[in-house]
Amino acid sequence: MDEVPHTVRSYDEELDDLRTLVSQMGGYAEAQIAGAVDALARRDAEAGLQVAADDRRLDEMEAEAEAQAIAIIARRSPMADDLRELVAALKISAIIERIGDYAKNIGKRASSVAQAAPIQPVVIIPEMGRLVAAMVKDALDSYVAKDAELAREVMQRDTQVDDFYNSLFRSLLTYMMENPHHITPSAHLLFIAKNLERIGDHATNVAEMVHFLVTGVHLSERPKADETSLFSGERHEGE
Repeated sequence: MDEVPHTVRSYDEELDDLRTLVSQMGGYAEAQIAGAVDALARRDAEAGLQVAADDRRLDEMEAEAEAQAIAIIARRSPMADDLRELVAALKISAIIERIGDYAKNIGKRASSVAQAAPIQPVVIIPEMGRLVAAMVKDALDSYVAKDAELAREVMQRDTQVDDFYNSLFRSLLTYMMENPHHITPSAHLLFIAKNLERIGDHATNVAEMVHFLVTGVHLSERPKADETSLFSGERHEGE
C-alpha cells in the first residue's frame, strides 16, 4: 500500500532536485555577469579573464541538468504538466548556459578594454549590468516559485535594457567620430553592451517559458526598442 505514495514522493524529489540545479545555474550566471561588469568597471584585466575561465562550470551544470531531465523522462514517462515542466527545465538550462557565454565574452572584452585609455560612456555599463543580472535572478525565482506575475514583471523590464543600449550606442558612435583613438575601446564597449542586451532578451525568454509553464498561455510577441543594427551580430562563442 505504501509503494505508490513512495513512488510519487520520489518523483517529486527528482523534480525538486532538477529545479534546484537550474536555479543554481541561474545564480552562477548572475554572479558571472556581475563579475564581468565589475572587472570592466575596475579595469581589472585578470578578473575579466577569470570570469571567462569560470564559464566551464556553467557548461558542466547545463550538461548535468540535461542528463537529469532526460533520465526522469526515460524512467517516468511523464505526461501533461510534468512533461511540460521537464521540457521547460531543459530549455531554461540551455538559455542560462548561453547567458554564461555572453558573460564570458564580456569578461574577455573587459580585459581588452583595461589595456586602453578610459572613455566616459563606460559608466553606463554597470547600471545596465545590474539591470540584466536582476532580470536573470527574478526570471529564475519565478521559475522556482511558479510565479507568473513575477515572470510578467521581468518581461516588462526588457525595454529598459534596450533603452540603455540605444543610449550607449549613440554616445559611443559620437566618441568614435570625434577621435579615432577611441574606436577600438568604443567597439569593445558596444559589443559588451550588445551582450548585456542579449542577456536581457534571454532572461525575458525564460520568463515567457515560466508564464507558459504556469498558465498554459503563450503571450503575444513583445516589442523591441533596439534602434540599432550595427554591432548587433557578434557571433556567439563557439559558433
